[in-house]
Amino acid sequence: MLGCVIHGRGDLRVDELPVPEPGPGQALVAVRYGGVCGSDLHYWRHGGVGDFRLEEPMVLGHEVVGAVVAYGDGASGPAVGTAVAVHPATPCRVCPECVDGRPNVCRDTRYLGSAARVPHVQGGFAARVAVPAEQVRPLPAGLGLRRAALAEPLSVAVHAVRRAGDVAGRHVLVTGAGPIGCLVVAAAKAAGAARVTVTDLLPQALRFAAAAGADTLVRADDPHDAGWPVEADVAIEASGVAAGLDTCLRLVRRGGVVVQLGMLPPGQSPFAGNLVVSREIELRGAFRFDSEFDAALDLLAAEPAFDALVSAVVPVRESESAFALAADRSRSCKVLLDFGDIGDIGDIGG
Repeated sequence: MLGCVIHGRGDLRVDELPVPEPGPGQALVAVRYGGVCGSDLHYWRHGGVGDFRLEEPMVLGHEVVGAVVAYGDGASGPAVGTAVAVHPATPCRVCPECVDGRPNVCRDTRYLGSAARVPHVQGGFAARVAVPAEQVRPLPAGLGLRRAALAEPLSVAVHAVRRAGDVAGRHVLVTGAGPIGCLVVAAAKAAGAARVTVTDLLPQALRFAAAAGADTLVRADDPHDAGWPVEADVAIEASGVAAGLDTCLRLVRRGGVVVQLGMLPPGQSPFAGNLVVSREIELRGAFRFDSEFDAALDLLAAEPAFDALVSAVVPVRESESAFALAADRSRSCKVLLDFGDIGDIGDIGG
């Protein structure tokens, strides 16, 4: 079978891999689509994500959907042939964070396609992937595989919005209109936000944000843009740059909430800390997700407009072209890898 493997910085290959057998408690999934994430791009361009560095070849990918092929001993779940999405996290369930109900920050989690531990956790960009059966979710009625491929990044967005608290009737500022920022827009609107303002440097990225439901679009490099808010109730930083965090801190109201979602560069990042003090701003982090995965699937099933955020579907054999396209935010929002027809497994739609 074919898999998309990162061997080092700038060294992305489509390799022939052995087909896995599902072990005890596992499900074997035939992958149809895999979404190229910002972390995948970081492994490709920089050889790591934040403080997580590649030390061995690793199958990339954690945004995967497909169909159930088989189960290992003692495992059960949706019937073979069922269209499913894969929750990529395997928390330990025994650390203090897991016991406290926060498995998304588990100190010993395993996450598909992550170099956070050695040996690395191999990812889902392969024609077949074996995962714990409890991480397989059947798709809601009416949700096709292509749109369902947004479930993982939408879960991240839903978690970030929940970290902000109740946004119903409020003005939410989002800095960064990449795929995650656009999905934050959609999640905020679904949670009842009265107005969502989005900032970005690229006109095409802002157009994707508008498709996601943004009310106001602002060019981040234009201080005279009429769309700049006087103040927002909540600000969610989704660009992953210090300037975005600075914007959030300066434009959120006194006593407001800022959620840092974008992964900042490794090392120290300057920020306007005095504003946190003098305005009693609450600065909160948001990392991955847990039960939000199921909420994301329901939201995707209910809203066809998400289709507009999938800007390209590229065969896995052309992975490097897909990664180059995904890295060019002037031309794309979410790019999917296509691992081929799996219709012979069951009637699972597209």
